[in-house]
Amino acid sequence: MIKVSAVPILSDNYAWLLYDEESGCRAIVDPAEVDPVARAIDAAIAAQGGKLDLILLTHHHGDHIAGTDAIRERYGAAVVGARADVHRLPKLDREVWEGSEVDLGASPARVFETPGHTRGHISYYFKAGPGEDGVLLCGDTLFSLGCGRLLEGTPAEMHKSLTRLAALPPETLVCCGHEYTESNARFALHADPDNTDLRAYADHVMALRAQGKPTLPSRLSDELACNPFLRATDVAELADLRARKDKF
Repeated sequence: MIKVSAVPILSDNYAWLLYDEESGCRAIVDPAEVDPVARAIDAAIAAQGGKLDLILLTHHHGDHIAGTDAIRERYGAAVVGARADVHRLPKLDREVWEGSEVDLGASPARVFETPGHTRGHISYYFKAGPGEDGVLLCGDTLFSLGCGRLLEGTPAEMHKSLTRLAALPPETLVCCGHEYTESNARFALHADPDNTDLRAYADHVMALRAQGKPTLPSRLSDELACNPFLRATDVAELADLRARKDKF
């Protein structure tokens, strides 16, 4: 069973610490800042034993990879990332692509190629076991109530990526790369003002942020009901939403 915890880093990023309870294996996703990530890893090792086994990277941006080499040197963990981006990621110990499987102890993750934000972006999905929640590490492709800017990809690529993630089980925990939910909620309400599920969820988000609490992970079922980008019916609708959000 995978346990996941958010590690706040930089101004609004999250690294994600994963722990496979059966094997005791541990991974960190997108460790862009060394000190808070190392503190979280050290605390987990002190509490549960074991070591850091894997560093999983979603894409090449510095606010996701900047601490990778220092964390690898400190803990001896293997670095996993996209073959398509090997030329602009830290040195990879394992290159992966669409359909690859990455084992964290007894828990396998499937790799999805999810371009749109960047060309070589990938996401990792740990399938749910009996009585468990699946875990999606989606970097900057899918945000709670939003999606990533199209810095390198096209609306068609992003729509395809989001459609594939939307097909995962609705109980999946969505672990995004940034705490953008409050600002995303404001645009979502502007874009879809008659969505009662969205209004209730936005109230929940605002209450969490007012208390200084994270909004992530979210649950895919909430994103399917409330996220206008995930609900876009075609490429043209998604392109229009993204263009409007960029200017919002």
